[in-house]
Amino acid sequence: MTSAFAETVYVLTRKIPKGKVATYGQLAALAGNPKAARAVGAAMRTNPDIPKTPCHRVVASDGSLTGYSAGFGVRTKREMLLAEGVSFEGSKVNLSVSQWKS
Repeated sequence: MTSAFAETVYVLTRKIPKGKVATYGQLAALAGNPKAARAVGAAMRTNPDIPKTPCHRVVASDGSLTGYSAGFGVRTKREMLLAEGVSFEGSKVNLSVSQWKS
């Protein structure tokens, strides 16, 4: 069973358009609990509908790519984001260009 908080996070994650990312903290704040970034991460780990809920578009507050269970992990996450047009500076997402403005 999924918590109400996790369901809210999934709804928000589905709104992130291709070519954009959100941070764990950003989603936590939008879901009503700004201190729950780790809970957002837990929700992403247990994402019940990966095709519909693009958890690969959620990144760390500094633009770092963190855990991803599909394919080859973070490498796959980076490839998916690049294919969608997300801007990178080195190994991190350029948040000034690619962060979703909800």
